[in-house]
Amino acid sequence: VAPTTPVCEVPSSAMTGTVVQMSCKETEGSPPAEYQWYKNGVALLEKTGTGSARAANITYTMNKKSGTLLFNRVTKNDTGEYFCEASNGIGLSQKCSVKRMQV
Repeated sequence: VAPTTPVCEVPSSAMTGTVVQMSCKETEGSPPAEYQWYKNGVALLEKTGTGSARAANITYTMNKKSGTLLFNRVTKNDTGEYFCEASNGIGLSQKCSVKRMQV
């Protein structure tokens, strides 16, 4: 079963240095969908803890299975327009509407 349009939870504003968790969920897809977050239209990298992700100064953790995007300490650089895409290899992938977070 193809995924439905996911529901995205993105705070509209956050204080610098605070923890922010964004979530993305859809319930119809079978097999369960994987989630990809985008910022300003660019796919976010999945942080593996070493190598390129650390070199790119990534301050978040993205979980493709649960759809969460967790920032340990947001900075002004994290301000932007976020959306998430759900896909499970069946049918078209589905995106939620873009939401802006101001830090």
